[in-house]
Amino acid sequence: MELSTSILLTIALAPLVGCVLAGFFGRFIGRAGAHTATILGVAVACGLSFYVLYQITAGGAPVYNQNIYTWFDIGHYSAHVGFMIDRLTAMMMVVVTFVSLLVHVYTIGYMADDPGYQRFFSYISLFTFSMLMLVMSNNFMQLFFGWEAVGLVSYLLIGFWYKRPTAIFANLKAFLVNRVGDFGFLLGIAGVLYFLNTLDYATAFAAASTLVGKTLQITQNTHWDAATVICICLFVGAMGKSAQVPLHVWLPDSMEGPTPISALIHAATMVTAGIFMVARMSPIFELSETALSFVMIIGATGALFTGLIGIVQNDIKRVVAYSTLSQLGYMTVALGVSAYAGAVFHLMTHAFFKALLFLGAGSVIIAMHHEQDMRYMGGLRKYMPITWITMWIGSLALCGVPFFAGFYSKDAIIEAVGESHRLGASYAYFCVMAGAFVTALYTFRQMYLTFHGKERFVVVHDHGHGHGHGHDDYAHAGHDAHDEHHHVSHKDDHGHHEPGIMHDTPKESPWVVTLPLILLAIPSIIVGALAVKPMLFGEWFGSAIHVNEANNVLGELGKEFHDWASAGLHGFTQLPFFLVLAAFAIQTYIYLFNPSVADRIKSALKPIYNVLNHKYWFDAVYYIVFARGGMALGRVLWKGGDAAVIDGVLINGSASLVDRIAGGVRRLQSGYLYHYAFAMILGLILLLGGYWLVGQ
Repeated sequence: MELSTSILLTIALAPLVGCVLAGFFGRFIGRAGAHTATILGVAVACGLSFYVLYQITAGGAPVYNQNIYTWFDIGHYSAHVGFMIDRLTAMMMVVVTFVSLLVHVYTIGYMADDPGYQRFFSYISLFTFSMLMLVMSNNFMQLFFGWEAVGLVSYLLIGFWYKRPTAIFANLKAFLVNRVGDFGFLLGIAGVLYFLNTLDYATAFAAASTLVGKTLQITQNTHWDAATVICICLFVGAMGKSAQVPLHVWLPDSMEGPTPISALIHAATMVTAGIFMVARMSPIFELSETALSFVMIIGATGALFTGLIGIVQNDIKRVVAYSTLSQLGYMTVALGVSAYAGAVFHLMTHAFFKALLFLGAGSVIIAMHHEQDMRYMGGLRKYMPITWITMWIGSLALCGVPFFAGFYSKDAIIEAVGESHRLGASYAYFCVMAGAFVTALYTFRQMYLTFHGKERFVVVHDHGHGHGHGHDDYAHAGHDAHDEHHHVSHKDDHGHHEPGIMHDTPKESPWVVTLPLILLAIPSIIVGALAVKPMLFGEWFGSAIHVNEANNVLGELGKEFHDWASAGLHGFTQLPFFLVLAAFAIQTYIYLFNPSVADRIKSALKPIYNVLNHKYWFDAVYYIVFARGGMALGRVLWKGGDAAVIDGVLINGSASLVDRIAGGVRRLQSGYLYHYAFAMILGLILLLGGYWLVGQ
């Protein structure tokens, strides 16, 4: 039974209809109308996506690849709007729409008091449409449309609270960094068109082998392999969108946006677009060992070094943000060792437990009246049991504890890297193994600071002064308020907010917040066990992913795999689990039994702490080199080029020259007849003299 075009169009367009209704008619339909329209649109898309996944797996439907609309037709080149629905696409459609649906429901509670309620629902519904167009496309042009559309909506959402300078700075930063990546991505697409004469996926992949031996002339004596150039350019796009080092700097700052978009864009969907794209382009990437080594090393670096920054973060959302950077590094490493199925499998499991952690963090922020600093939390488990339990589930999945979803995908990546013999694999293996320990360190620290230990906030029911208690590590705090009037922490005599002071006791979030947490906690436990065998070691993805036999590291691992239960039990004997256990023991001792140790460790490791706290000075270097350097170059070009050459020489200079010539000529125009007669006689003498000289 073939997939229906009308069903696929409905999946893509239903969120767009909700976006239009909430965005253009939000004033007329009100808040309830806005969230009803958008949730209904995404719910329809989600339900039909599950139906499509069922049809293409159990229903025996063949791969759907058809053009719906011709965008343009110029000579031999054409671009279309079309859909390519195989198992990879169907899985991504389910992940995108399911997480988006839960985020829509969650938003009802989180944004309840926000004046931009309808606008927010319109934006997140538009994002869902953009992401669906990206993953469902059957050609590079439509892929690029979706790619840019999710970037645009990300810009709008990060700067949603546009009256806050930090939000505007963050969305501009995200926009500019992604422009760098997207320029490379566009060059990669141009390379595909130049060498393969098509923008259609199926045609390009079928002709990919013709790239072997072709080169691109860079200089007269320099020729680069065509496949390598195309793959690296495409991956530069993924580095921007999926926040890989060194284009990762925008993602932590994007936490300035409301928490629901942190879950939707920066955990489950948009940042994974680059991972999906490389997996989709596997027939081309398999042609270049150089490009794959580059991908692997970039991913390994991100997996370890961005995770280390998470250890020193105190903002609950930023810990999860750096965790996302680290996990995206794991997915990228998997792509680099040709374990594309492992990368996409981790993408799927990560979408559930990372969205859970972000939404759980948002639930805590609601209860703490928009206080985000974990140093002013503690002991919240008795006030928020549902949030506490679900966040522990997400945390254990993130750490890769056996039998949780993250274990099956993350450990498979570590083993696949260990199996690989590609250049740089030893470095990558060290990074992903050490990353398992680092992940557990910042995850357990976050959970203990937030939910366990003594309460480090004070509830003040009157307008008197109160002070939080704790040690030096709890000295400063940040806020994430929708607007100034949403701050409910106590103000001192000077009008400043005192962190850790609250007007009422924290309480569990409403059901529109906790229900999505529960629904995300379920797949965070079971989806890994259910999908590990077919996705990683079976032929579940079919022709959607292409791996050369010599690079098939997952195939080698599959020879030793029996079932999910024995794999889980085996996990308890492996090094990653012992690293997680060690991190658990360390953080339990520090944050439950001897909190003062944290300050002593910080003092003892001050140089390392400073490096991590300054995020390796990436922002400072970019600011000095690109921002300040660009301004300095502009001033030089303006004063030395524009002002001196263009204005001074070409414009003002030529005008001055004409003025002087005119002044000289003007003196010759005396108006006296004998002057003109003298000039004519003199001219005649010179003419005759010249003629005589030539004759001689």
